[in-house]
Amino acid sequence: MKRSFAALLSALLLLLSLPSVPAYACGPESDCVIGERFYRIKMPDGHDGTTPVGAIIHAHGYKGTAKGIISSRSLTKMASRLGVALIAPKSAGSDWVIPGAPRKRDVDGSIEFNYFDALIEDAITRFPVDRNRLMVSGFSAGGMMVWNLACHRGNRFAAFAPVAGTFWEDLPASCPSSPVNLIHTHGTRDKTVPLAGRRIADTKQGDIREALSLFTRIGGFGKAEQRNRSDLECQRRMNTDGKILEFCTHTGGHSIKAQWLERAWREFEKLGVL
Repeated sequence: MKRSFAALLSALLLLLSLPSVPAYACGPESDCVIGERFYRIKMPDGHDGTTPVGAIIHAHGYKGTAKGIISSRSLTKMASRLGVALIAPKSAGSDWVIPGAPRKRDVDGSIEFNYFDALIEDAITRFPVDRNRLMVSGFSAGGMMVWNLACHRGNRFAAFAPVAGTFWEDLPASCPSSPVNLIHTHGTRDKTVPLAGRRIADTKQGDIREALSLFTRIGGFGKAEQRNRSDLECQRRMNTDGKILEFCTHTGGHSIKAQWLERAWREFEKLGVL
């Protein structure tokens, strides 16, 4: 009996000596509310609750949800391998309110831009997230959201990694943001968001090559260099400030792989961007 009590006391003392991990008010299973909107977040596995980490803010596609993003094992495992938080924003409705989108041709995107501003400030206040190590990514409609953020909020994120989505027509003539670091990934057989875009309702998806040409021009990016990686064929351009603009294609259709986001993060990390 004495040995059992001693063992219990020893275990209790050990638990009391362990560093405490903050109990967050929201996270992967509950919404982090900001006004009438919200987001979800998952810190990397094994995080001590205090050490600052970078974050991937991943925008969902059409009719997607924050819960769906956070529930993706491939995305959460990828973020944990990188030692970063995964943040899942949520559109107000079924889609992002961005310029040129179907039945939203007269909007300027400020509703979403302001939401992402608020999300960043809320996330770095509630969690040990480093505001200087943020990469925003997104798939399909989420990728379109990312291109608009790169144009209008380029100074809020260190890097951008859109997949299978770009601007709706008409593409902007210029961008208020300074040149950004961006890696775009797209399938050559994508029929949902083809490289050249397609008509939907009262509008048309933009041509990805025109978006890349726009960023090449306004960012002062140089000649493209081939940088193939396993299932991706990539063309990278750099400007005099050391920023990169990269276009990667795969032979598949409308799809996303967590490994493409992981590759983008690691490439930006090598360059000292993240």
